[in-house]
Amino acid sequence: MIDHFKIKTLAQLKSSGYHSKSIKDELRANLIQKLKNKETVFAGIWGYEETVIPDLERAILACHDINLLGLRGQAKTRLARLMINLLDEYIPIIEGSELNDDPLQPISRFGVDKIKEYGDETPITWLHRSERYSEKLATPDVSIADLIGDVDPIKAATLKLPYSDERVLHFGLIPRSNRCIFVINELPDLQARIQVALFNILQEGDIQIRGFKIRLPLDIQFVFTANPEDYTNRGSIVTPLKDRIDSQIITHYPKTIEIGKRITKQESRLKEDQRKLVSVNEMAHDLIEQIAIEARKSEYVDAKSGVSARLTISALENLVAAAERRSIINGEKNAKIRIADFIGVVPAITGKVELVYEGEQEGPGIVAQNLVGKAIRSQFLNYFPDPDKFRKQKEKSPYKKISNWFGDGNTVDVLHDMSQTNFEKNIKSIPGLEELVKEFHKDRDGDTKLFLMEFALHGLAEYSLISKHHLTAGLQFKDLLSSMFTLPQPGDDDDTGNDEIKGRNFN
Repeated sequence: MIDHFKIKTLAQLKSSGYHSKSIKDELRANLIQKLKNKETVFAGIWGYEETVIPDLERAILACHDINLLGLRGQAKTRLARLMINLLDEYIPIIEGSELNDDPLQPISRFGVDKIKEYGDETPITWLHRSERYSEKLATPDVSIADLIGDVDPIKAATLKLPYSDERVLHFGLIPRSNRCIFVINELPDLQARIQVALFNILQEGDIQIRGFKIRLPLDIQFVFTANPEDYTNRGSIVTPLKDRIDSQIITHYPKTIEIGKRITKQESRLKEDQRKLVSVNEMAHDLIEQIAIEARKSEYVDAKSGVSARLTISALENLVAAAERRSIINGEKNAKIRIADFIGVVPAITGKVELVYEGEQEGPGIVAQNLVGKAIRSQFLNYFPDPDKFRKQKEKSPYKKISNWFGDGNTVDVLHDMSQTNFEKNIKSIPGLEELVKEFHKDRDGDTKLFLMEFALHGLAEYSLISKHHLTAGLQFKDLLSSMFTLPQPGDDDDTGNDEIKGRNFN
């Protein structure tokens, strides 16, 4: 094993038995070793074990440049960044080299001159794999000079060199990423004429700058990311460039709620004091993931744009913050998540979805509330019988006592900042609700039963057995039929009307 820190000259490097290898061979060799050792190659990536990761591993074994194609929030950049773990821990470079020159195979004028001057005493240094990753977000203003390089007039003047001298060149990001992984995010956003500049680099591995007769056989692992929607919205990958990218790997969103929850929990940035203060049960986690599922199939949301995994991450953070705020206001030392706290999730949804025309007409806030409602409706059947099955057999309905109580003109308010004592009192005041939960979930603990009671209340509203009104400070539940004949009074809040009658949550 080579002791990197003792080897400081070219002569010492040669005597150590070090052999040069390309970055693609390096990635391939280390991947083979990890696969043989049954090691996890892409740690922290969930849901791709049988799809994307095998494709990516095959591309690395084939020594391919890679394009990761998928909608936003599908961990494309995360995958690219994790590839550095497949690099050797250290590689030798000529000290002071801009292009990370291999001491045994220098490619730059600087490297060649250095070895010519110092011979076996050429000083070398060691580059850690963490420094061998470069990333560029493709934007319309990216130039050839940014990526490839250009003549530097200041350097020419300082060194008193003519523009014909190779030493006046200023190298761009790509040459400086020699022997590194270089990532271009959102490739279609790169102007076509700039994409053309990548042809030779991908095919021949070399570059030319401003007509200089130089050939730099660069050693780079290219990874590109692209969103399919970009092909029609903002630009496209020019066909000859796409043809030169060896492997195109298609990413996807989590295929199950369990995978989605694992990603959300891993990526959420909750403070330690929040974790201690707020208890989030698994049903609340399921609801958050269900919101994303509903958004991805909603007629109001642009499916081509996608619904990022960042929606569920932000939603969980907002949900916890809503419960935290409530507990602080009421001076409580702990907080259990309520369905009412999902009002805090609305800003996470409105900022993460692209609406189609119909969605814009409804308004982002209404669409967000609609998605939360649909998530509750979908998850309701995992815990309680389908209310639709009792439409014609109301006497047999397990919800009869609850709906009858509201039918008698009773109402219940569930306010966002309600104290735990008042919240329990209001929820438990509804006849039949506690019995319903005990019938289907008798083994649950008290906190979970209380959550299920509130959940059942919201679910019955989504199935139109009762009505749910949005108040400024919270929600009001009442009988569905009486709501139809209640006209808004002057000065009432716009959102206090029945959502079902407005057609917003009607199912």
